[in-house]
Amino acid sequence: MLPSPTDTDRAVSPALGAVLLVGVTVAAAAVFGTVMFGQAAALSGPPPTATFDLSAEGDRVSIDHTGGDAVDVRALRVEVAVDGDPLAHQPPVPFFAARGFHGGPSGPFNPRTDVEWEVGETASFRVAGTNDPALEPGAQLSVELFHGDQRFASLSTQVGG
Repeated sequence: MLPSPTDTDRAVSPALGAVLLVGVTVAAAAVFGTVMFGQAAALSGPPPTATFDLSAEGDRVSIDHTGGDAVDVRALRVEVAVDGDPLAHQPPVPFFAARGFHGGPSGPFNPRTDVEWEVGETASFRVAGTNDPALEPGAQLSVELFHGDQRFASLSTQVGG
């Protein structure tokens, strides 16, 4: 016959379980924090110093990186307006197919390309007619580029036919 457990024997299993549960929770929090810190690190630095040229022909918007720092498109936010009115659906860079846009963009706004937008590269996308306001020839197009919440470029051009 087995000896009966004492009160001190019974308390070991729940205490050990609690210690293991705390250890697993701390390890999971450490992994989660590391991943989130890595994402935040991309946004924590100063915005890039760069120059760009904007052009628009029909429904196609093209932005040429003409000088300065490389831009990490994962930290990039793009805001587009036509005659001062923001598009109803903004381009969620990087993207492939997004509401309000025809197909996928070309260049660094496409997720299949390198995340660094370097001098000499052109990013372009096509605004769908379902987006509002529409790109009409003669309209004033403005594009603002943000690194996190900091705007680092304001571009403007007239839409060509």
